[in-house]
Amino acid sequence: MMDNMLQKIIDFIKKETVLTIATVLAVVSAFWVHPGRQYVDYIDWRVLGILLSLMLIVAGFQSNGLFDAIGSRLLAKTKNTAQLMLVLVFLCFFSSMFITNDVALLTFVPFACTILQKCHQERLIVTAFVLQTLAANLGSMLTPVGNPQNLYLYSISGAGLGEFVGWMAPYTLVSSVLLLLVVFVLSAGKRRISLETGALLQTPGAAGRKKNGIYLALFVLSLLSVARVLPWELMLAVVLIVLIFTDRAVFLRVDYCLLFTFISFFIFIGNMGNIEAVRSVLQSLVAGRELAVGIGASQIISNVPATLLLADFTQDIKNLTIGVNLGGLGTLIASMASLISYKIYAHNYNKTKGRYLLWFTIANVLFLAVLVLVYVFIS
Repeated sequence: MMDNMLQKIIDFIKKETVLTIATVLAVVSAFWVHPGRQYVDYIDWRVLGILLSLMLIVAGFQSNGLFDAIGSRLLAKTKNTAQLMLVLVFLCFFSSMFITNDVALLTFVPFACTILQKCHQERLIVTAFVLQTLAANLGSMLTPVGNPQNLYLYSISGAGLGEFVGWMAPYTLVSSVLLLLVVFVLSAGKRRISLETGALLQTPGAAGRKKNGIYLALFVLSLLSVARVLPWELMLAVVLIVLIFTDRAVFLRVDYCLLFTFISFFIFIGNMGNIEAVRSVLQSLVAGRELAVGIGASQIISNVPATLLLADFTQDIKNLTIGVNLGGLGTLIASMASLISYKIYAHNYNKTKGRYLLWFTIANVLFLAVLVLVYVFIS
């Protein structure tokens, strides 16, 4: 009994390593700043409310087959490997702008695996997975809802939606061109394929389409809340009430650990900000070096924790935003979303995971180097 419980705890820690670390940091920091009313004030409830609503809505779209249906439609007319790779890669690139990089990879990496196996093109698995991961991390840079760190940075920046998008637009544009070039170069010896997508994936039925219509309306409300047109409290209340009456099962499909990770980091960082010596050191470290520190910290602790750690100690949110978004490239843990692709690959092709890591690292470092040069050129 005890052994079984211990194993469950170990498995949870392995699965939710970031949450575990964040919780330990929050608990340890409480010895210096004792719990009180300020703990509630540390937490950015607006970010958590919008994040919860978006996770519920995207989970609903997933369960009703919307993303698979979109992918099938786009793939229906592909005739060769170049076209196939373009669809698989840019599905991740564009969808991540609205459904987050994590969800884009959770949806379209297994989708790509199935498609490539069915059309006997497994030789492209490594290429597809690496480029899809890059595409999801690069596309998600553009919008406040593309990834959790952007949602938080947009919330505290005070920037307008157009201004925030403008910060990342040059890097997103260059990234799209780079991805196109890489796909065309790697597909120079393109081969014809036969792909019957109708036999692979089912499109949503009448009930699914009706639910997707509801989720689309809720998604629009969420975007209005992100843009500060609609109060987030009202939007969240509408989302929760509608889903309680129309699709209660969706509440079981949300990754609540992400919310608790944010809460733990908010508490830890709030406590650090109340320790004058720590605050002074972090401010002196970050000030004027937002891009470099953002990129560097992301390589070690990933870009979401890096954002939460650094954002409270700088006024230059623009350069920090660029830094932690570019910092999602590089090491495997620079963006936690990258682990999704790796785990899927390792599960299916464990013997060649070293090859995947090699090409993943090479591609990420090259893309990161180019985008840093873009920053130097335009700043």
